Amino acid sequence: MPSAAESLFWITLCAVLAPLLAGIVLRRRVPEVVLLLVLGVVIGPHVLDLAVTGDGVEMLRELGLGMLFLLAGYEIEPAELVGRGGRRALTTWLACLGVALGLIWLIGLSGQVTAEVAVAIALTSTALGTLLPILKDGRMLGTPFGRTLLHHGAYGELGPIVAMAVLLGTRGPVASLVVLVLFAVVALAVHRFGAALGREGSRVLDAVRLGAETSGQTQVRLVVLLLVTLGLSAAAFDLDAVLGAFTAGFVLRQLVPAGHESLEHKLEGLAFGLLIPVFFITSGMAIDPHAVVEEPAALVVFVLLILVVRGGGVWLATGTGGFDRRERAALALFGATGLPIIVAVTSVAVAAGEMTTTNASVLVAGGAVTVLVCPLLAQRLLAARHPDRVSPTSTS
Repeated sequence: MPSAAESLFWITLCAVLAPLLAGIVLRRRVPEVVLLLVLGVVIGPHVLDLAVTGDGVEMLRELGLGMLFLLAGYEIEPAELVGRGGRRALTTWLACLGVALGLIWLIGLSGQVTAEVAVAIALTSTALGTLLPILKDGRMLGTPFGRTLLHHGAYGELGPIVAMAVLLGTRGPVASLVVLVLFAVVALAVHRFGAALGREGSRVLDAVRLGAETSGQTQVRLVVLLLVTLGLSAAAFDLDAVLGAFTAGFVLRQLVPAGHESLEHKLEGLAFGLLIPVFFITSGMAIDPHAVVEEPAALVVFVLLILVVRGGGVWLATGTGGFDRRERAALALFGATGLPIIVAVTSVAVAAGEMTTTNASVLVAGGAVTVLVCPLLAQRLLAARHPDRVSPTSTS
């Protein structure tokens, strides 16, 4: 079996190869995250067996997952959750969840599906963290299109995370809601404590600013501390670490509501330079390609269900938003792009013994298909509508 050092070598090599292949060979036509998954499959135990996820690698993977959702939570403004667009997006997500639960229950009657609730949650996710670079590169964040997608993307990540905590826990829905409230109180206390330390005139704030551009990198260390603190708090309440990471990002946004360009640049360097690629590569290592090949119908059905449930829900919800048919179709395709939540929910279901690794492999592969296909098609639709704004080859 490969050692931790050998595994880390192959993982970091894949992390370097992915952007090179995406930029030089594939001309940005394939999202880098898909290449990270594919390279992970190749070096993983089901193919070449060059790398395994031991204790050290698993810790980096968890940090990568945490940074991915921290950055996603950081991008969400409170107005996006409680404003008119946010309320519509919430209603849309709840409707998607209801439809998903109904469809999966019907399919489950045939005995073809296990962990029905986990699969239903996976059908309702939107990979906001994966879509943000596309929105930024296409200069869409400040447009009505971009704001609408942010609304649906925010609940497409927040909704499944809360649903995982409530519906996949062992306590029951009522007890899980009580625990969520207690966790929210802890998060609020962390926010208040951070706000008190960072008030203008504080000696702590002065020290943090002085250390921001030195080898101390105090701001980055504080963000990592925030991530670990809320991740540990979530674990103490027996909640998934994804919830803690997402909350950490949301708390960070409240502490710096106007944003902080220098800090954001450093966090993106740490996250996308090391931790997030490790997460996606190790996720690919867990995929059994033989299981996916043996279940092609299940893969196709899962992708179609994502398009119908999540994509269809977003398409219907944007019918009165002033968008034309191409823009509505693009919003639906972007909304149906899901992977990180699918990876997280399948990991929870497998760990609980409710889902087989074979089914988890098929679901993660289906999520990878949506990341590969949906943004590309959406960008082509937008390129025809706004050729000056979006390039169909700008996916990264």
